[in-house]
Amino acid sequence: MENVIRSVYMLMGAIIIALITQSITHYKMDYYRGQDKYVQNIPVETVEKRLNCMTQNIYREAGYEPFEGKVAVAQVTLNRVNDPRFPKDICAVVYQKDVIMEKVVCQFSWYCTNGLEKTKPINNSAYRESYEVAKKVMLEGFRLDGIKNALYYHADYINPNWKLHRVAKIGNHVFYEDNQSHKGKNDD
Repeated sequence: MENVIRSVYMLMGAIIIALITQSITHYKMDYYRGQDKYVQNIPVETVEKRLNCMTQNIYREAGYEPFEGKVAVAQVTLNRVNDPRFPKDICAVVYQKDVIMEKVVCQFSWYCTNGLEKTKPINNSAYRESYEVAKKVMLEGFRLDGIKNALYYHADYINPNWKLHRVAKIGNHVFYEDNQSHKGKNDD
């Protein structure tokens, strides 16, 4: 009788472990499905192209910034991809140009400087770190909470007099949400 009870307990334990494992697996799969919208169901070449565009942007904008500064630049880039006012592709956001009062203005200033995107990186270590950050943000969904809605930033040594809501200063950059994103929030 004792063996039967022990067997029943072992069977129940195995069933519970299987159900918990299945539940955790489904949760993780759903989580990762939500995180890979920048790479889901697209060819590897396209993912690599997007990673390279993001890496260029991180390196050119924040190559010598701390890790968080690199993540913040990548996150602003992806925030723009998700905003209807910007292109829907990472490379299109990075290389976006506008004409304002007969002057070409790039969304990311490094791109307007004579084909800088085609030059080799000067600091290979900073470029490799930028690539790792691009992978972490694009493929693993790594984010900084403080700038989840940030769409704009500038170097801390300039003052563009933007009428935007400042959300963070990370490294040498100041990050902003537009006023529409900020409506209804309190200024803690």
